[in-house]
Amino acid sequence: MLAHHTITGCPFQPGDLLGSGTISGDSPAEYGSLREQSQNGKDPIRLRGGEMRTFLEDGDEINIWGVCGQNEETLVGFGECVGKIEPALELKFD
Repeated sequence: MLAHHTITGCPFQPGDLLGSGTISGDSPAEYGSLREQSQNGKDPIRLRGGEMRTFLEDGDEINIWGVCGQNEETLVGFGECVGKIEPALELKFD
């Protein structure tokens, strides 16, 4: 997906977010994004520390990792990807 965008000149920079959509199922246990899990912000979900949330907030750290396969000797993964949500830049126009 990143290659698809950049080949046309899209100026991605380190730290940019890229929404890829989700592959979700029909039940809440199979929802693939925070937006789906919170029903677009209508139903808060409980985080590990007990806090209730509907959306990401400034300062949140996101950890994504993945492994595919069932045989321990032939697993395929991409390691861990960590990012932090920073506050939006304040733009001043004259």
